[in-house]
Amino acid sequence: MAWLPQESILFDRASLTRELTVDLAPSAEFLAVEAIILGRTAMGERAETGLFRDRWRIRRAGRLIHAEEVRLEGEIATLGLQPAALSGKVAFATVFYSGPACEAFLPRLRPLLEAGYAGASHWQDKLIVRLAAADGFSLRKILVPVISLLRNGAPVPKVWNT
Repeated sequence: MAWLPQESILFDRASLTRELTVDLAPSAEFLAVEAIILGRTAMGERAETGLFRDRWRIRRAGRLIHAEEVRLEGEIATLGLQPAALSGKVAFATVFYSGPACEAFLPRLRPLLEAGYAGASHWQDKLIVRLAAADGFSLRKILVPVISLLRNGAPVPKVWNT
């Protein structure tokens, strides 16, 4: 199963709260990508203030294997400048993969991430990739090959080519 929506663009004063809840069968393979862009840089837009909350709960056979919460609230642009947050980047994504190829994907993923502000980790039947970039186009240039790799070489869905 794959959850591969295009990037969500947050405009100034936006408020977005969302939740992803998945319960996988014991042998299921799952790929999820969520990407956020804080304003359209090419249009001179910035998300100065707002709210973004993202909650993930992923289970396998009813057992929780991944949980995370992201919350950006208030002065998002100022918060995004902090090194522990986005270090000045305005586009970011989380990629989650769980399946039999986790360990095999990791060494093939790392070279794809060298061009960006990114990292990947594998543990306990899951692979997590975190990406941040200066803008949506730069994020997509890294994200598309990552998605293709985790889909065993299959291209990204057609909606990603628009």
